[in-house]
Amino acid sequence: MGLKRQKQAKKTISFYKYNFSFRQPFQILIDGTFCQAALKNKIQIKEQMPKYLMGEVQLCTTHCAMKELESLGKELYGAKIILQRFQVRNCKHFKSPVSASECLLSMLEETNPHHYFVATQDHELTAGLKKIPGVPLLYIVLNTIVLDKPSQSSLDHVQAVQMGELVTPAQQQSIRSLKEQQGIEQKDGERRGKKRKRKQSNPNPLSCLKKKKKGLPTAPLKKTTEGEKKKRSRHKKRKADGGESAPTPQITNP
Repeated sequence: MGLKRQKQAKKTISFYKYNFSFRQPFQILIDGTFCQAALKNKIQIKEQMPKYLMGEVQLCTTHCAMKELESLGKELYGAKIILQRFQVRNCKHFKSPVSASECLLSMLEETNPHHYFVATQDHELTAGLKKIPGVPLLYIVLNTIVLDKPSQSSLDHVQAVQMGELVTPAQQQSIRSLKEQQGIEQKDGERRGKKRKRKQSNPNPLSCLKKKKKGLPTAPLKKTTEGEKKKRSRHKKRKADGGESAPTPQITNP
C-alpha cells in the first residue's frame, strides 16, 4: 500500500513540475490544524515530508497562523511548539491578523506565483484551495501524509494552456525578459499617458498645380471604303505661246 501511495505522489509531483514549473526545494505552507493532526498521529513532519515528496523541502507558516494558535489556548500548545520551528513568511496582515485560512489563501493569490504546497486539515480552506489552479494539497489520513490529486481547476487550466487559450506564468516571465532585453518594456502608466502626435505635413505639390485645359478634339481621318477608287491628281503641261505644248529640250554632248 505504501509503494502504491508513493507512485501516486510521484505522478502528481511530475504533473506540477511539468505544468506549473514547481522546483526543489518545495515550499510547504503549514497551518495549526496540520500540526495538531501530526502530533496526534505521532508523525515527524521534518523527517517524513522530504521522504514522501522525494526531494528537499522548506517548511513555513505565517504570522496569522501563529496568532490563531496562541488565541486558542493550552489545548493546542503542542501544535504551537511544532509550528514555531518552521520559517515564518511575511503576509499582508502583520498589523491586523486574520484567520489562518484567510491568510493562506491570500498568500497564494490567484495563480500561486510562489509555488506553495499547502498542508492543512481545514475543510473550508481545502475547498478554497481547490478553486485556485496549481496548488498541491497535503493532509493526514490514517497516520500517513497524503498528497491530493490535482484539482479540477488545475486540470482545466492545463487543458486551456494546451489549447492555446491561456499563457502559463513561466511563459509570461520569459516574454517579459525578452521585452526587457529588447528595450521595449514600458510601464502601463506611460503607455496609456503618451499619445502619438501627428506631424504637420505640407500639402502635396502636385495637387497644387493648375489643371491643364484639354485640347479640342481632332476630326478623325476619313477612311476609304472598299470599292472606292483613289482620285489621281493630274499635272497639266505648260503650253507655249502658239497653243502647242513646248517640246522638252534635248541635251547634246559638245
